Amino acid sequence: MDTMTLWHLTGWEFAALAFAALLVGFSKTAVSGANTVSLAIFAAVLPARASTGVLLPVLIAGDVLAVLTYRRHAHWPTLWRLFPAVAAGVVVGTVFLVWADDTVVRTSIGVILLFMAGVTMWRRRRAEASEQPDPVTSRAGRVKARSYGVLGGFTTMVANAGGPVMSMYLLSAGFRKLGFLGTSAFFFLIVNVSKLPFSAGLGLIDGHSLLLDAALVVFVVPGAFLGKWAVNRINQRLFEQLVIAATVVGGLQLLLR
Repeated sequence: MDTMTLWHLTGWEFAALAFAALLVGFSKTAVSGANTVSLAIFAAVLPARASTGVLLPVLIAGDVLAVLTYRRHAHWPTLWRLFPAVAAGVVVGTVFLVWADDTVVRTSIGVILLFMAGVTMWRRRRAEASEQPDPVTSRAGRVKARSYGVLGGFTTMVANAGGPVMSMYLLSAGFRKLGFLGTSAFFFLIVNVSKLPFSAGLGLIDGHSLLLDAALVVFVVPGAFLGKWAVNRINQRLFEQLVIAATVVGGLQLLLR
């Protein structure tokens, strides 16, 4: 029995998943947050809960390619500051998945994404991004990092939608393009790998999902190369606008589906 038969997929449905996998590669190396479109496609073609388990290994493949591409640009102090709060968010998200239905999950994350996009646009109007990341040494800065970390962990666990939340944090902290991509690459590789046992324990990852992943992961590679080509042709202002726009689109998709 082949993969398409196993998941009862038509040719068009598999093509949609393949395009979503390609978009994952592109988002990991160019416009972080664009993979919210991939999330919507996977949830539309596959059962909503099952789609998160299928998408996770595809995201990890994209994370590996992003780390290989931007590994020299990561800002590790920011990562160490975020990880404890993210871990708490992942645990909360796991508990939330035990009882929440698809409608509650989609609505909650959609509201969070739109709120974060609004806050970031408001902050960008007040000041231009600095050349270096904000050290976040003040009490308010630490609270912001923890808040975004918990929200990022929660949203990435329940729907693989942590990208836009962390994008909003990195933009608000003043990251430039390459630092943004390098930091987010390591962040999501570590976080997504840590989610594997939780997803498997919830029954979201099994032999059937991994078989579909094996067929889809090959499409991540050309998407990553396309993103690497495109990012060198996008200026900083346009980059930030695309990240925010992708976040808004993803939030609206989750609310309106």
